Amino acid sequence: MLNWLVFALCYPLANQLAAQQQVRRSLALALDADIPFLPWMIVPYATSGAFFTLVFFLVRTPEQLRVASRRLLVATVLGTMAFALFPARFSLTRPALDGALALLYGGLDLIDQPYNQFPSLHVAYCVIFWLALVPLVRGGLRALLGAWLALIVASTVFTWQHHVLDVAGGLALGLLAALLVQPGRTRRHTVAFYYGIGTGVLLLAGAWALRSWLLAYVAVSLALVAVAYWRRHAGFLGKQGGRHGLASWLLYWPYLAGYRLTWAAVLLRERQRPAFVRHDGQLWVGRRLTGREARQLPANCWVIDLSCELPETPSLRHERYRHVPLLDLHAPKAAQIRAVLALLEDCERAGEPVYLHCAMGYSRSRFIARLYQRKKSRCPSRSTS
Repeated sequence: MLNWLVFALCYPLANQLAAQQQVRRSLALALDADIPFLPWMIVPYATSGAFFTLVFFLVRTPEQLRVASRRLLVATVLGTMAFALFPARFSLTRPALDGALALLYGGLDLIDQPYNQFPSLHVAYCVIFWLALVPLVRGGLRALLGAWLALIVASTVFTWQHHVLDVAGGLALGLLAALLVQPGRTRRHTVAFYYGIGTGVLLLAGAWALRSWLLAYVAVSLALVAVAYWRRHAGFLGKQGGRHGLASWLLYWPYLAGYRLTWAAVLLRERQRPAFVRHDGQLWVGRRLTGREARQLPANCWVIDLSCELPETPSLRHERYRHVPLLDLHAPKAAQIRAVLALLEDCERAGEPVYLHCAMGYSRSRFIARLYQRKKSRCPSRSTS
C-alpha cells in the first residue's frame, strides 16, 4: 500500500509539472528512429503492474520484503524527482490503432503522458523485480522470469513509450536502488530511510508542485533528521538543561512540533493510566510528565531524561536533572547504555529515588530499566557486555 500510494502521488505530479512547462526536450538518438512500433508489446508492458503487486507476496522473509519494498520506494521517489528536474518528451507519434489493442493503449494514455521519460521506471522496476525474485526460482522458472522481464524492458521502446537512453537510465536507477538498499542492513537505518523518502515526496509535492516555501522548509528539516538518524547522532537537537535552543527550533521545528502533538495524543489516550510506575526499589519509569504529574514523584528525586525530542518539564529542570539522549525507534549504542546504567548505579548506591523517562514511556525508558534489572541480577544482556 505504501509503494502504491507513493507512486500514485509522485508519478502524476511529475507528469503535471512537465505538462505545465510545455516540455519539448527529447532524448532521442539517431537509432531511435529505426525502432519499429510493435503494438502487441503493450501486453508485456502492462504486466509490470502485476509484478509491482505480486512481488510483495512472493518474497519469503521479512528482510526480503523490506529490501524489495524499499528499493521500489527509492526508485519511485528518485525517478519522479528526476522527471521534475529534467523533464523530457517522447519525440514520435504512435500510429492509429483499433480493436482490443487500441483499448489497452487508450488506458495507458490515461495514466502515462508522453513525459516522464528519463529514467524509465518500468526498467528500474524490472531490475528490482529480478533481484527480489531470482533467489526464489530455479531452472526453467528462472529462465522464464528473466525472459519475461527482458520482454518488459524491450516493450518500453517497442510501444514507443521510451527512447534507448531512457532504458539505460532505468537500468542505472534500478542498480542504484539496489546499492542503496542492501540485504541485512535494513533494520539499522529504518528511521533514516523513511525520513529520506518523506523528504523526496515533500519536495516533489510541496516545493515543486504546490510551490510552497513552507513545505520546502519542512522537507529540508526532515532531510536533516534523516542525516542525524543515519549517523546515529542522538544529540543532534542540541538539548541543553532540558530545553532546545533557538537554532534547534529553526532547523527542526516540524520534527519537534510533531513530537509535541504525539505526546499530547498519548496524554489523552493514557489519561486513565498512571503516568509512571515503580519499576524496582527506588526506580520509577515513565514518560515526559506534565507539571501536575511531576509533583507526584518522590521528594528529592533524580531525573534521568532519555528524550531528545521534548523539553523537560520545567519543575524537573533542577540540579538533580541529567540528560542522556537516545534516538527514538533506534537501538542505542553500547556507550550510551553504559552511561545511563552508571547513573542509575550511582543513585542506587546513594539510596536516592530516580525517575527514568523518555518521550512517551513506551520503549527507551522501559528498555533501559529492563537492562538495569538484568544487570542487578547478574544476567547482563549482550548490549551491556
